[in-house]
Amino acid sequence: MRRAPAPVDANETCVLVLQGGGALGSYQAGVFERMAARSIQPHWVAGVSIGAINAALVAGNPPERRLARLREFWERVTSQLSVLTWPSGVGDEAREILNETRAAFAASFGVPGFFTPRIPSALLQRPGTLAALSIYDTTPLAATLDELVDFDLINDLRSPHHVRLSVGAVDVRTGNYRYFDSDDRESCGGALDARHVMASGALPPGFPPVEIDGEFYWDGGVVSNTPLQYVIDQPRIRDTLVIQVDLFHARGPLPENLMEVAERQKDIRFASRTRANTTHAIEAHALGAAARRLAARLPASFSDDPDLKLLLAAGSPAALTILHLIYRSKHHESQSKDYEFSRQSMLERWAAGAADADLSFEHARWRERPRRGANVTVLDLTPRLDAR
Repeated sequence: MRRAPAPVDANETCVLVLQGGGALGSYQAGVFERMAARSIQPHWVAGVSIGAINAALVAGNPPERRLARLREFWERVTSQLSVLTWPSGVGDEAREILNETRAAFAASFGVPGFFTPRIPSALLQRPGTLAALSIYDTTPLAATLDELVDFDLINDLRSPHHVRLSVGAVDVRTGNYRYFDSDDRESCGGALDARHVMASGALPPGFPPVEIDGEFYWDGGVVSNTPLQYVIDQPRIRDTLVIQVDLFHARGPLPENLMEVAERQKDIRFASRTRANTTHAIEAHALGAAARRLAARLPASFSDDPDLKLLLAAGSPAALTILHLIYRSKHHESQSKDYEFSRQSMLERWAAGAADADLSFEHARWRERPRRGANVTVLDLTPRLDAR
């Protein structure tokens, strides 16, 4: 009997790419749970916003502790709304009202281990101070990250458990996007710490900008809610598997009321053109392959030609696989879904991530994907009807 191929080849770099999405982020934890069950451990994790927090929890712990730390974080931030649940089988309209109530509670009183409302409010704070720039105080998140994430491990490039961590943020003053990367010491001022993760999740006007080396940063989702482009633009020598876990779906039906308008615009804005980034990767790969074929036919005198070198740099001769896993909102979820931090919804989203990962990893197209050569393979193996 032919043995099934291993989920990840020994010569393949596994990159876990995590989109931002607030309370929806437990879906990513469910995906990671099923990855770990199949011994698929990432070599590199890149994230934005809540994706940056999940990424830090993975990269900042040895393999045997990663899932436990993710679970501890998500149980902590949903502990305040762990009792108020709704029985299954009850209508979507009633559940939506409950969800809106729970989201309003989180917005009014904060989320344990994450953020608290400013008292007095930002409107009453002295202009020019950080307290005047946000509705909430994220000091609790700093303590949570320092407790659950081993930043020494993240910065120890020689550790056998080292996982590269990249988080994206936006410079408030210049509007430029910046990635803080544990494997690029210059990018994070020597070492990556909780400030860089918090900067990636500092979504205005809810959260204050984070100061790093004299500059202030907001959530990377202000410009792009996914680090996929950053990952695929990096030079690649080894074959690469990218597991892209998105929390917002770009496709959806025409809204029927103002609540659905708010949800739809949020989905479109934070989906951040994931498909366009994927298309760009395919086109760059094809351009690089064409340049290599052309170079093989040219005289040796062209080997140092700067134009040819530029074309050759457009793609990589290594194989690239991008596996998309995208959270599909439920009928009872609305525009408040990204700040509805209830235990019930967290567990449902976690279970959805686990189910989608299982479906993908058991699919024949996943098992039979090309593992060698200059191939780009894009897989989305969880077709479903979109909400509503």
